[in-house]
Amino acid sequence: MNTSKTSLPQAYFDDVYRANEDPWNFTSSAYEREKYEATLAVLPRERYASAFEIGCSIGVLSERLAARCDRLLAVDASELPLQAARRRLAPYPQATVAQMQIPASFPDESFDLILMSEVGYYLAEPDLDRARQQMLDHLLPDGHLLLVHWTPFVPDYPLTGDEVHDFFMDAVGEGQPLIHLLNQRTEKYRLDLFQKRSL
Repeated sequence: MNTSKTSLPQAYFDDVYRANEDPWNFTSSAYEREKYEATLAVLPRERYASAFEIGCSIGVLSERLAARCDRLLAVDASELPLQAARRRLAPYPQATVAQMQIPASFPDESFDLILMSEVGYYLAEPDLDRARQQMLDHLLPDGHLLLVHWTPFVPDYPLTGDEVHDFFMDAVGEGQPLIHLLNQRTEKYRLDLFQKRSL
């Protein structure tokens, strides 16, 4: 891992969203649509009691996730895309949208699903380490942790998608808190599903 870089600040994302309301074409991209289908398809449970989505952006995936959750907390580091996310999730009273930058802030409650999609590579290793521990602390026993990240190298980002996923793989194995359930890889992204060991 590159330990010399620092995590991207909130201002980076504010600038991105000021320039374009949908900078990654979440609403129109065939890549995003296929990735969302794959993300939802690998979830082992049809319904979750309490889910936490880290990096919801304008809420395109959040809307589909909300339909499978009794409670959903969807957060993003920038407030700017959350206006669109709130509009998109308005029909789902069980969904809450909030501005929150992980790991500087983290919700107090526990979850049976935590989803981090296209976020981890914005964090430098010390912040990713802290974020991983927060997720482990707030994931219920037998709960699922799903990571989905773009894998090609991006010069702006402190880490690659593979480095993020490999870092979480270090928490798998004998005496470790996570069980690795599934890996899927395409030309552009990687998906890994974990389950927290029961007590």
